[in-house]
Amino acid sequence: MRKRTVRNGMRLVMAALILIILASFYHDALSDIFSLSYAAENRVYSLGIFWATAIGCYGVVLVAFGFVLSSQRRDESIRIMPTFLIISLLIGLFFYLLTASINDPARPEQKRLRPGETITI
Repeated sequence: MRKRTVRNGMRLVMAALILIILASFYHDALSDIFSLSYAAENRVYSLGIFWATAIGCYGVVLVAFGFVLSSQRRDESIRIMPTFLIISLLIGLFFYLLTASINDPARPEQKRLRPGETITI
């Protein structure tokens, strides 16, 4: 087993998980930060899911090749467990956010103010 290749593949899978979490649950916040329109927000979501899938698939292929290839001398000091634990935590975070989004009631949509409008209290 080539630990370096496995670790690099796991890092790509970890990056894909982070991208999926950001695109799935925080695309609204990202669009607010960058002042994107509704169409651009949908584009952020679709491109985020697409690139997360592409990066994740490449990471899985690297992990598979790392398991198949024979080990090298420089792979003795490589640690895989910390990356595995972070991936496990990200998977747990994803499912926590998924169940929280299902259980939360729908919030009423807030009207945005146009330039020049004031708030009357």
